[in-house]
Amino acid sequence: MSGTTNMVVSVRGLTKAYGATSVLKGVDFSVARGEIHALLGGNGAGKSTMIRIITGSASKGDGEVAFFGPDGAQRSEAEGRARVAVVHQELALLPHLTVAENITLPHLRTGFATVNRKAAARKAFEALAMIDAEFAARSLHRLVENLSLHEGQMVEIARALSSGAELLLLDEPTANLTSGETVRLFAVLRRLANDAGLSVVFVSHRMKEIRQIANVCTIIRDGRTVVDRMGLSELSDGAIIEKMGQLAISNSAPGPDASHKRVHGEPLSIREAGTDIELSPGTILGVAGAPAGPSSLISALVGAAEAKRWTVSRAGWPNSFRTPRKAAAAGAGFVTGDRAHKGILHSLPIIDNVLASRRVVRGTAVISGAESRECVDLLHALSVKAASIWDLPATLSGGTQQKLLLARWLGLPSSLLVLEEPTRGVDIRTKKEIYQLIRQMASTGTIIVWWSTENVELLEVCDQIVAFDTEGNTAGVIERGEMSEDRLAELTGMAT
Repeated sequence: MSGTTNMVVSVRGLTKAYGATSVLKGVDFSVARGEIHALLGGNGAGKSTMIRIITGSASKGDGEVAFFGPDGAQRSEAEGRARVAVVHQELALLPHLTVAENITLPHLRTGFATVNRKAAARKAFEALAMIDAEFAARSLHRLVENLSLHEGQMVEIARALSSGAELLLLDEPTANLTSGETVRLFAVLRRLANDAGLSVVFVSHRMKEIRQIANVCTIIRDGRTVVDRMGLSELSDGAIIEKMGQLAISNSAPGPDASHKRVHGEPLSIREAGTDIELSPGTILGVAGAPAGPSSLISALVGAAEAKRWTVSRAGWPNSFRTPRKAAAAGAGFVTGDRAHKGILHSLPIIDNVLASRRVVRGTAVISGAESRECVDLLHALSVKAASIWDLPATLSGGTQQKLLLARWLGLPSSLLVLEEPTRGVDIRTKKEIYQLIRQMASTGTIIVWWSTENVELLEVCDQIVAFDTEGNTAGVIERGEMSEDRLAELTGMAT
């Protein structure tokens, strides 16, 4: 291949099809040694498929994938892939092993090797401490199954950093991180790129973060490269969004001051010591801050709380829900932020994923013809393009899978819907679609409680925001007229 001087990987004319569906249609992509490269594109553009081909976890159709050493000499595919580490959007940790074991075990070359546990633990600590020293000190020997989603993300990244890789592929690495953790991660990546010559491919839909960390970008649209190695300084945000094909959804949807506030019905009261929140039907309550505080509130709302920190009351409801099943049956819905492990039912078809909440609320098991038609209508309303409702969710992009979780509660008589990072890992167009959907649900009287680590989207959609500090304590409730990124940063102790 020509033009590969100082490149660590070069992809040319790459194609990939799954049956009759063509995913990659001639992608070009190359990454220079020591650069941080943004790989951009909408959901379903083909980014994750290309990453899987580069790492060898998926086969390619036509085209070339070549790896190069520091001297510019081409390596074999096996040798090149041995120097690649990847962090996928959905975590791939072993829950029954400790944090230290998850970080070091994948790097052992043989199962018969004698493991120096002290040395392995030290290496794991050093990798994790680069992101969060305090977390590394207290969690090195905890089982992964006891970690939160954002803690698991830090372990996944630390494992990749500890591999000694020359090319690091990060697919939505900050989706589960707080702003402070993201700042620390970016500092680590810059240091490794500048001092050790590490090449980083950064996949994200967060434009602000893309400009903070990357200096060059490639844009893929509908399986083809539309921008090949262009400096980010040469492209405006609007130009990037246009080239991604993300302009069809406008920002003209009604904001938080729309008529949903006038919906009649029973209010919902949420109380703890020093905090009293009264939510009228149709209110959208944002939840901001590091996971400890939001998680405690969410658990209380959906019947999963172990401690009685919060009191939740509404006419016709018991003093507390003993299980999430009882909460759902009473009209309290929940969309988890852990799409891979707690949300999507991977072994069941799309229709079963869409109808899962109806199984709980209605107590039915057999899919009727009416439900099949209802599923098709829901997918159409959410602009979900699936070859068949009997296909598995794996045939859909991550952002489209997120829509399936929301579809579960459409059409059900929900008086409360709790959303945990509902736009995690989705593109700009899909975010706008989800915003509109949430506003529409609120307009029917559903109370929305929405936790997001992206303060800017809370400001765009919510009527009120309850903020938690880094220790999980309630820091304040902000009304619409008082909302700003600076105010949220002040209360949560997190950078905007």
